[in-house]
Amino acid sequence: MASTNPEGAVSEPVLFAYDGSELAQLAIEQAGDLLAPGRTALVLCVWQPADVGFVPVDDRHFDAQNATKVQEAAEQTAAHGASLAEKAGFQSQSIAVEAAPTWKGIIRIAEQRKASLIVLGSHRRSGLVGHLLGSVAAAVVTHSTTAVLVVRQRIWHVRHEVA
Repeated sequence: MASTNPEGAVSEPVLFAYDGSELAQLAIEQAGDLLAPGRTALVLCVWQPADVGFVPVDDRHFDAQNATKVQEAAEQTAAHGASLAEKAGFQSQSIAVEAAPTWKGIIRIAEQRKASLIVLGSHRRSGLVGHLLGSVAAAVVTHSTTAVLVVRQRIWHVRHEVA
């Protein structure tokens, strides 16, 4: 695919919807393999009190009813995702936002930050749509005007070197 930018850089960021799960980590890794290195990335952890919506770093325990503690844990989770994105070749920044439902927060930040792509893992929940995508992934795909890359499992591919 040819680039319209002579330097090959893309100015709009990639938005990673990061919940701390292994699948979210895999989504970052896979995007690193598929996209040009050096792209700007925003690693977003969406949180809400009580129904937290993410996996805290290091299995950290906190009071889910305490919004300040949930926000702190979400910020740490997003920072962890940003460090993974850096390792995958992105120039990353972390962000944690409170939103319910989660998918609305993802889309809102993608629009505000003018993301060129949203990347997220799909947990494949129950139900017909859940068999194809997780509920958050399905809602993002359905409602977003931004391109979406959904990672469900490891993509095995062979890289070809160009001489």
